Amino acid sequence: MASANVTQPIDQNVEFDSGQKFIGPLFLVTMLFFMWGFITCMNDILIPHLQQVFTLQNWQAMLIQTAFFGAYFIISLVYYIISITKGDPIGKIGYKNGIILGLIISAAGCLFFYPAASYKSYAFFLFALFVLASGITILQIAANPYVTILGKPSGASSRLNMTQAFNSLGTTIAPLIGGYLIFGAMGEVEISADAVKLPYIGLALTLIFIALIFKLFKLPEVNAQGVIVSDSGALKHKHLVLGIGAIFAYVGGEVTIGSNLINFARLPEIAGLDETEASHYLALFWGGAMVGRFFGAVALADFKKNINRFFIIGGITLLSFVTIYNVYGMDMALYALAFIALNIVVIILGQFIPNRTLWLFGLSVIALLTVGLLTDGALALWSIVAVGLFNSIMFPTIFSLAIKGLGKYTAQASSLLVMAIVGGAVITPLQGLFADLTGSVQLSFLVPMVCYLYIVFYGLLGYKIKKD
Repeated sequence: MASANVTQPIDQNVEFDSGQKFIGPLFLVTMLFFMWGFITCMNDILIPHLQQVFTLQNWQAMLIQTAFFGAYFIISLVYYIISITKGDPIGKIGYKNGIILGLIISAAGCLFFYPAASYKSYAFFLFALFVLASGITILQIAANPYVTILGKPSGASSRLNMTQAFNSLGTTIAPLIGGYLIFGAMGEVEISADAVKLPYIGLALTLIFIALIFKLFKLPEVNAQGVIVSDSGALKHKHLVLGIGAIFAYVGGEVTIGSNLINFARLPEIAGLDETEASHYLALFWGGAMVGRFFGAVALADFKKNINRFFIIGGITLLSFVTIYNVYGMDMALYALAFIALNIVVIILGQFIPNRTLWLFGLSVIALLTVGLLTDGALALWSIVAVGLFNSIMFPTIFSLAIKGLGKYTAQASSLLVMAIVGGAVITPLQGLFADLTGSVQLSFLVPMVCYLYIVFYGLLGYKIKKD
């Protein structure tokens, strides 16, 4: 039976004295985080577009997320079954080959969008999304634990926050580029399934190109000295099991908020925007997650002096303000600055401790959702947009807390945690159904609020390692 203090063979023979040997591999893996962030956020553009193309109800449109995140569950479940019967697949083929396989499958899914649009079949679109997400699932299983072991164990949360920040860069850019290409330029909405062909062919070619780079680049293999386990030992760790629930809740909450943000911004009592204008707020929602993850990477990194943390965080804040001011103007920049300041205050209250920062961020999201539920106009819209800032550190922090001390079960635990991303498939249609039944998109934000209550619990108690 594995114990919480078991020697971690996955980390043996890795020299942590110098991080120079890991810079190249981390840069390449960071590209993956950017790409799957970009692809995932494209779903938020697809939802309102295909809803109009096929005249769908809210819950039907949310099946886009069900197909996408359902693949995470099914593929991860298959992976887990293989790992407990035949041994860990990533342990056998290596992280590099696992990443290349994931990229090729994702590229195939993107190419399926062309016939889906040609046949004007919503079911075909859902199939294409399932294949696309299947490849990303394999990438997630390989890349997330790989990042945690490419460096000092104490910096695992910081490294995951940094790579997840570039994931959020992808989700920030996707609404702008995707909104332009799919909805059309100058605010003209083209109601045609063919509008998705060009963007997804471009994504397929990009993924194939990245796969070739990985094929040619030599990556360090740190996979447990060839130790392949074939039992379900990972599930004997309570903090992992509870962490699976936390990932489910986090992804479900974040994805459903992003999926409903454009429709929320279109409400007359909120902002009355069209899809193209609303996509800018979606970009800010994901941009907030990017800024927050850079903050998290700095806050949870090893610094000898806290003043260095605040200096870097101040620089990121200034850069964010200037960027938003230049793109959107002073009013939006001031709103963004106010919520960034709130985020920094909560980080300081978290005292740079991962689990403490996690539950404080969870409480902050609950407060923001409450404001979004009870108010109208710009305050309500910005409160929902600001949730992105506080979502920021949740996935990497939960992930690193959940796999802590698992040693040879790390990759198996990773597949279980990635399986929990199915929360995006389950919670999103639930919020869509709630909106249909109540006739209120605004009131439906009660659904993700429940998710963040569980995250608060995990940060307070669930993360604790129970020794055998």
